[in-house]
Amino acid sequence: MAAVSFMSTVPSLVQPTSAPKHFPRHNSSTVNCKIGADSDHENGFSRRHILQSFGIGATIGIDLIARSTSFVEVANAADLIERKQRSEFLSQMKGTFATVLKGNQDLVPSVLTLALNDAVTYDKATKSGGPNGSIRFSSEISRPENKNLAAALNLLEETKKEIDSYSKGGPISYADLIHFAAQSAVKSTFLASAIRKCGGNEQKGAILYTAYGSSGQWGLFDRQFGRSDAGKPDPEGRVPQWDNSTVVEMKNKFSALGFGPRQLAVMSAFLGPDQSATEALLASDPEVLPWVQKYQRSRETVSQTDYEVDLITTLTKLSSLGQQINYEAYTYPVKRVDFSKLKL
Repeated sequence: MAAVSFMSTVPSLVQPTSAPKHFPRHNSSTVNCKIGADSDHENGFSRRHILQSFGIGATIGIDLIARSTSFVEVANAADLIERKQRSEFLSQMKGTFATVLKGNQDLVPSVLTLALNDAVTYDKATKSGGPNGSIRFSSEISRPENKNLAAALNLLEETKKEIDSYSKGGPISYADLIHFAAQSAVKSTFLASAIRKCGGNEQKGAILYTAYGSSGQWGLFDRQFGRSDAGKPDPEGRVPQWDNSTVVEMKNKFSALGFGPRQLAVMSAFLGPDQSATEALLASDPEVLPWVQKYQRSRETVSQTDYEVDLITTLTKLSSLGQQINYEAYTYPVKRVDFSKLKL
């Protein structure tokens, strides 16, 4: 089969012939295994002719395979290098966020609302707005719905300076900055809950969160690393003033984004500084009440799995609305080693 495959790539090398008209008769008791090096049979091919043709076809076929294989290996190597670069940068960035937020726990609720308000500007009809960092513009952060969020934005802008100082692949976008800060803020609330369940013991709380927490659920969120920044503020009138909104108004906003009462309930920590007060308001709505109760019960368990998994899933979708992720963001050329200059 291999010879046929390679020879088919060079049809001009071997001319087709008709099948032999007859076969020579041999003594039934004798098997002739001797073939001359250049024996030529009538209407047939010599062994040398066939082998030469096979050799040329095989050489061409093998060369094509080698070239394509080499190209694939180079492409795969480049992809692995870029993944490693992004992974290392992301890990370092998360460490920075964790340190910053640990020292500014009072701003964690504001960081959550900052990310929410940046994302819910998305409009499905026009496919505009969304988690694009537009909330950084002074004309947008100063809107009534964003009151009391300036301090959180200032904290992230200072954090951005530190992150940009060690980034080898260019400055981090505000969109990534805001939404990965929200991820770290959410994780800090999960960890804080675990510490409380351990009587305030931070070491035991960290062990509990590592053992029973939902760290493994963040994979898809982490892959959405490479958001683009908006060049101007998003249109006004797209973000409710959560503290002055009715539950029906909140449901309508979430519905416009493709979410329901379940997602509204699980995002209660993003809707204001006092999660308990927000949940009390949400519980007044019969459609939202069962979900509020579900997540309150979940938070009382050791792992609070239902609450954490649903919150991560909702945040992952919310923080990517309308975004085209650049999966090559924050990568950089690798310096080649000139082996000719190495002294052995």
